[in-house]
Amino acid sequence: MCGIVGYIGKRDAYPIILNGLKRLEYRGYDSAGVALYDGTNIKLSKTKGKVADLEERVSKEISTNGSLGIGHTRWATHGVPNDINSHPHYSNSGNLVIIHNGIIENYASIKKELINRGYTFTSDTDTEVLVNLIEEVKKQEDVKLGKAVQIALNQVVGAYAIALFDRNKPDEIVVAKLGSPLAIGIGEDEFFVASDATPFIEFTNNAIYLEDEEMAIIRRGRDVKVRKIKGDEIVAPYIQELQLNLEQIEKGGYDHFMLKEIYEQPSVIKDTYRGRLLANQGIIKMSGLEDNLSKFTNADRIIIVACGTSWHAGLVAEYIFEDLARIPVEVEYASEFRYRNPVITEKDVVIAISQSGETADTLAAIKLAKQKGAFVFGVCNVVGSTISRETHAGSYTHAGPEIGVASTKAFTTQITVLTMIALRLANVKGTISQSDYMLQLRELESITSKVEEALQSEPKIKEIAQVFKDAANFLYLGRGYNFPVALEGALKLKEISYIHAEGYPAAEMKHGPIALIDEQMPVVVIAVNSNHYEKVVSNIEEIKARKGKIIAVVTEGDTQVKQLADYIMEVPATPESLTPLVTTIPLQLLSYHIAVMLGKNVDQPRNLAKSVTVE
Repeated sequence: MCGIVGYIGKRDAYPIILNGLKRLEYRGYDSAGVALYDGTNIKLSKTKGKVADLEERVSKEISTNGSLGIGHTRWATHGVPNDINSHPHYSNSGNLVIIHNGIIENYASIKKELINRGYTFTSDTDTEVLVNLIEEVKKQEDVKLGKAVQIALNQVVGAYAIALFDRNKPDEIVVAKLGSPLAIGIGEDEFFVASDATPFIEFTNNAIYLEDEEMAIIRRGRDVKVRKIKGDEIVAPYIQELQLNLEQIEKGGYDHFMLKEIYEQPSVIKDTYRGRLLANQGIIKMSGLEDNLSKFTNADRIIIVACGTSWHAGLVAEYIFEDLARIPVEVEYASEFRYRNPVITEKDVVIAISQSGETADTLAAIKLAKQKGAFVFGVCNVVGSTISRETHAGSYTHAGPEIGVASTKAFTTQITVLTMIALRLANVKGTISQSDYMLQLRELESITSKVEEALQSEPKIKEIAQVFKDAANFLYLGRGYNFPVALEGALKLKEISYIHAEGYPAAEMKHGPIALIDEQMPVVVIAVNSNHYEKVVSNIEEIKARKGKIIAVVTEGDTQVKQLADYIMEVPATPESLTPLVTTIPLQLLSYHIAVMLGKNVDQPRNLAKSVTVE
């Protein structure tokens, strides 16, 4: 969950690394550091805090010349965020310098052995242990750096993406990957290393994505040499052309990436169904689905595995698949799924959902499902990500880069993909009439205009945020398709404002949470027109009787709830199965404005990172 950047080439490394760290700060932002090498001296500077703090410290501490360098932005695992635990880390001799994303699980036993051999440690990190293990192997085995890295990594347990260099090899960076992403940008007589392609997109659109248990030796004037860490086989690297542009990773005039990404939803939902959905012709065509249609139609059940916001998208999909396609669905936290010895058979289809395609818990669940013989289908946003390679087949969302840590457009594009899958299966299985099928397709194709309309309520939502920004707790309620939206709304508020919030099925309120309701408790109720409308109205009456403050998401033109609620947020009328795509919009905006009013760092909330690559 850290960001790593490296450069070797003909340019000054520091500006490239610093800018890359700023772009990767969404991956970790409790400390940062950089090491530069000019062929004679290694210059290292690091600090607790953000990349801006590092930039200030570098200007006071070190010269920035040198065409080789590595940089790091940290999300702490081993050791509190402080200057000493920040990366990069030296080996004891001072010859090796490393940056690391991941966790070395057996670091304690290795550290104990290294201490017995005379090594000393200044930090609490597992990373300092790893760089000294590499140094010890290099010394004892009398091998070059690349071989020492390979031998050392065969002794560690855990996950890693690493980049390191040797003072005695000024033209070389060694990198390796297991469980954490690593991209190598290929330029003209220059190479870039990063956790994703955003740090080098203006310099090259050619990249190699390392597979798990692969390492690479990067030397100026030579082709990148990739080999397997365990088997030692040489691997012919696949150079991929990147479909990314600089505009996608800039704020574009918005105050925060999160707000930009909320407003991008109409266009990215359209991008997600573009070319796949031809409503007038009654066609949904997704190659990953079409090539494996029988796997889905013959499945005994679908198991959805995901974490966080993606898990909420999976809950929406449960309603859609069961309602439309009549296939039993179970939705599992990936982090729990792998540890409870689940019953999985060859008749199961497992859908794994992840924005980044690198989520460690979801990857572990995929591997378990494959071992049990299930067909595994991935839904993710990042082309070339590990999940896209580990699954049997899949479909990409087309949300584009999502920089804000609190996911928004990934959620709605995931629902879009899952809805298309469910509709295609329903049509094939005959569980939906042709007229209803055509209606659903037309409504999905026109949903972007309704999302745009929902966004127009922002001024009203901002007023509501001003009223409730100082509340200590929130309760979110929804029924049916909108129960997962209530969960997602509560999660967004927690993530970026640090206000405690809980999402519940509305009917469950009286089975416990109703005890919390008083005049100080704001209750957000999703009360759009649906099969549950009258039941939700009854729940609102129960809240009102206990003096709770009611903020209701209602269908435009609603009169009944409007009379009961203290505040309303209107969305356009939408078929029930598609309502999550519009009801989530006001909840995203409410969370955003409350957090901004409280002075929180919306794009980089405390303790969180965008890509969760450790368990």
